[in-house]
Amino acid sequence: MAKRGGFPGGGMPGNMANLMKQAQKMQRQMEEQAKEMETKEFSATAGGGAVEATVSGSKQLLKVKLEEEVVDPDDIEMLEDLIVAAVNEAMDKANEASASAMSKFTGGMGGQMPGLF
Repeated sequence: MAKRGGFPGGGMPGNMANLMKQAQKMQRQMEEQAKEMETKEFSATAGGGAVEATVSGSKQLLKVKLEEEVVDPDDIEMLEDLIVAAVNEAMDKANEASASAMSKFTGGMGGQMPGLF
């Protein structure tokens, strides 16, 4: 009498258990990598170093440093633009580091795996 719902050859259940162990190991490594990323800081400057922004690996703005000469009450727009540029560049650095770290686990599939950075 043939078994229903079984795996032909009987070899698959062992391979499935191995796959599950590997997946769990990978998940732990990814979680460790995510925690490590949160502790990192990424800085970028704009306006020849007049504005510096620092963000965390969890993509939170940590600080903005301004050189005195960039603070011109008659040109607030320039200062705003420099801050935005520095923050965006720092965020780009954090995103690149995150993507690079995750590519170790995803083999370059990155954005195709929902729930990853």
